[in-house]
Amino acid sequence: MSTAGNPLAVVTGAASGIGLELARLCARNNFDLVIAADEGTIEDAAQELSAEGICCTPVLCDLAMEAGIEELAQAIADDGRPVYALLANAGRRLGRAFLDQDIGAALDVAHTNIDGTLRLIHRIGGEMRRRGEGRILITGSVAGLAPGTLQAVYNASKAFLDSFAVALDNELKDSGVTVTCLMPGPTETEFFERAGLTDTRLGTEPKADPAEVARVGFDAMMKGELKAIAGLRNRLRVAVSHVVPDARLAGQHRKTTAPGTARVVKRKSGSRRKRRQT
Repeated sequence: MSTAGNPLAVVTGAASGIGLELARLCARNNFDLVIAADEGTIEDAAQELSAEGICCTPVLCDLAMEAGIEELAQAIADDGRPVYALLANAGRRLGRAFLDQDIGAALDVAHTNIDGTLRLIHRIGGEMRRRGEGRILITGSVAGLAPGTLQAVYNASKAFLDSFAVALDNELKDSGVTVTCLMPGPTETEFFERAGLTDTRLGTEPKADPAEVARVGFDAMMKGELKAIAGLRNRLRVAVSHVVPDARLAGQHRKTTAPGTARVVKRKSGSRRKRRQT
């Protein structure tokens, strides 16, 4: 059942992390919601969001599969209203060298991050264009700006989304539909544990607050801005990516994603403390 007068937003990957924070912002701004994730906690998220006084429909589905997109599309159709805002945030990450990864897991990253996003946007974005109104937020990443040594498929998928968002926005110029690409850096979510990166420097270094990252993306989406880059460090990463050769970027990336680098970082900081004491 819809809440009279509220526009409808769809948020994917909304069970936790940036996606849940985006959904919270939608609720606080009086959007009714259809939220989706492949985790059972999506039901808990919906209960929390409904407490904001809005209508929230949870959909437990795997957006890597066409059947999952159909399940989500059916939930949207059952609501009966057009989608005003689509926040395509669902994504997967995977660490370790490509040839050492399970190929099924690697393909799951590609299917979720790329195929699922494309299917959903093609379906909902087409309806937005016909109406001449709508906002699309795509969660890309600053990771898409560098070759992702030891997480090659993930970085490549984000490079695709970063590029796709800009091209799609240009195709929709003057249509009444805007596209925003949210480009976070490392953010404090369960992403790194699920990707097997807890023993890496990337997995243990300080990370951004997902609530702040989501706020930057949501505000940019509502203003119709093309790119939303959260944090000074990430803006610097963007600048560096335009001048440093790819081969060097790939080498730098290896230093943060190689297994065991978390322990190296800890040992180094410990030795620095020892030297100060002596």
